[in-house]
Amino acid sequence: MSETKNETTVRTGTRQVEFVSVLDSKVPSGPIEQRWDKHRFEMKLVNPANRRKYTIIVVGSGLAGASAAATLGEAGYNVLCFCYQDSPRRAHSIAAQGGINAAKNYRNDGDSIYRLFYDTIKGGDFRARESNVYRLAQVSVNIIDQCVAQGVPFAREYGGLLDNRSFGGAQVARTFYARGQTGQQLLLGAYQALSRQIAAGTVKMFPRTEMLDLVVVDGRARGIITRDLVTGKITRHVADAVVLATGGYGNVFYLSTNAKGCNATAIWRAHRRGAFFGNPCFTQIHPTCIPISGEYQSKLTLMSESLRNDGRIWVPKKKGDTRRPQDIPESERDYYLEERYPSFGNLVPRDIASRAAKQVCDEGRGVGPGGLGVYLDFSDAIKRLGRQKIAERYGNLFDMYKQITGEDPYETPMRIYPAVHYTMGGLWVDYNLQSTIPGLFVIGEANFSDHGANRLGASALMQGLADGYFILPYTIANFLAQVKPGGISIDRPEFAAVEAEVQQRINRLLSIRGKRTVDSFHRELGKLMWDKCGMARNAQGLREALARIPEIRAEFWENVNVPGEAGDLNQALEKAGRVADFLELAELMCIDALHREESCGGHFREEYQTPDGEALRNDEQFSYVAAWEFTGDTAKPRLHKEPLVFEYVKPTQRSYK
Repeated sequence: MSETKNETTVRTGTRQVEFVSVLDSKVPSGPIEQRWDKHRFEMKLVNPANRRKYTIIVVGSGLAGASAAATLGEAGYNVLCFCYQDSPRRAHSIAAQGGINAAKNYRNDGDSIYRLFYDTIKGGDFRARESNVYRLAQVSVNIIDQCVAQGVPFAREYGGLLDNRSFGGAQVARTFYARGQTGQQLLLGAYQALSRQIAAGTVKMFPRTEMLDLVVVDGRARGIITRDLVTGKITRHVADAVVLATGGYGNVFYLSTNAKGCNATAIWRAHRRGAFFGNPCFTQIHPTCIPISGEYQSKLTLMSESLRNDGRIWVPKKKGDTRRPQDIPESERDYYLEERYPSFGNLVPRDIASRAAKQVCDEGRGVGPGGLGVYLDFSDAIKRLGRQKIAERYGNLFDMYKQITGEDPYETPMRIYPAVHYTMGGLWVDYNLQSTIPGLFVIGEANFSDHGANRLGASALMQGLADGYFILPYTIANFLAQVKPGGISIDRPEFAAVEAEVQQRINRLLSIRGKRTVDSFHRELGKLMWDKCGMARNAQGLREALARIPEIRAEFWENVNVPGEAGDLNQALEKAGRVADFLELAELMCIDALHREESCGGHFREEYQTPDGEALRNDEQFSYVAAWEFTGDTAKPRLHKEPLVFEYVKPTQRSYK
């Protein structure tokens, strides 16, 4: 890793953060529209006859992992692909319902690669790396062609052309979709490509297998330690490079839109082995979720952002108005997004829509139980387009809402409220998607690279498939071409040492036999994080969280009860290991949030806002990626910075009015 040393100490509140170096992102030179093509030409290649000599581990089989494993397998590499689900088809990518962005400009409404690049940089509140975002916009046009060739059933217009709809943060229609199940259909496309390579023998699939640690040999990622979730067997796996495609860490908040199995163990273990963690406090709150219904709830359900195309968001103008929505006349309704942001209306970016919903609920104008909800009303759209057209666009989403709430959204408005959804932070990677550990590549939501401080809707699927199908296969080849294949075995002492640490950790969790369940600790941590490091943060709350998290962690290791044994199926043990990692990650998130004395995107520090309540950035002091190094002490991570240089987009105060 090329770095410039510059040791200093930054004081934040009552804490000190050691700043060590400036990171080199390895961005190529030249005009931004030529950088990726120029870089691809300059990168080294692996001869097709030599590819079979290399082994690549891919951890995760969602859109990023499945597309990467399939593409690398088809290229001729030996690929070992791991997922904790019983099938790659159950990866959480299926939950991305609304669509996938691409700058095709099929609507001829002014879209272009540059506009998608600009919208993404602006949507992320100018906290993303320009070169990565432009490359993403470039590659987006190829993704649609790839998926159509796979048979993904995108919606089409009457004449047969692919249809588009709008999403938040854009004034053009660039989102391709398959009703309300786009992620599922895209994953099936990637899965069939993956299955073809499994049948061909280039990919070996390991379902129900969880990565528990990374093995680094001579400063380079050379393998992983896994646990078979059915038999409990601990196994060593060796490779020439390791790819992490394990998704985000939103479940640190306990209640989120993520599947219950989503966790941070793979990236957190890699972080402890030397991979820097970029912008951990950048988490996204999605404005369109079904409100919480009770303390018993273990997760939240996302209603697609696509619904905001035709649904109008409103609350009563009067506080404490408990009338049925049908009984509240138009003159007594506040369509607050349309009023405050007339240019974008209900399609403002997620961070802005979420904060606006919180504000009206805090004012006492929220609807539903506890006043934590706003209406998403389709009555106007049904009158204008007809029920059949709305059913064609969103039918499965409406059915899902009715099954969960018992209310028919065709007849009465949906109730929605913001919830934790996506994490923009993740392991730091350079332009080649390589972490600070040579040979460790990180793709999709597991890295930090493309979305800055706020992700625009329909861009997660775009990034996952761009990384897996079109970017990683080039950049990992450049790395492999410069190292000899093989050369080490799983009998190396480094593998034995890491396996022993994994086994010791499992034995310790099982031996505590305390009085509290894993879920009770997770709930306590999640509530603390939501209250102190959630939709709004302030210095006092973050310091309170930083005082409390180590206490919760200490009690966890003294009083958690993990029943069962290690040598068989034990879901309590799985959860315990994941929550133990969340208890460390949460501390880093709060340290990062306290250190970043500004508001930007999903990171809203209450002390830093404009007079009308919008996020107030501090470009002079914080226009950089904060990449944190593990030092052995969770309370004292070491800060490295990657300056963000804007050559093509001038950072301005974001406005969607």
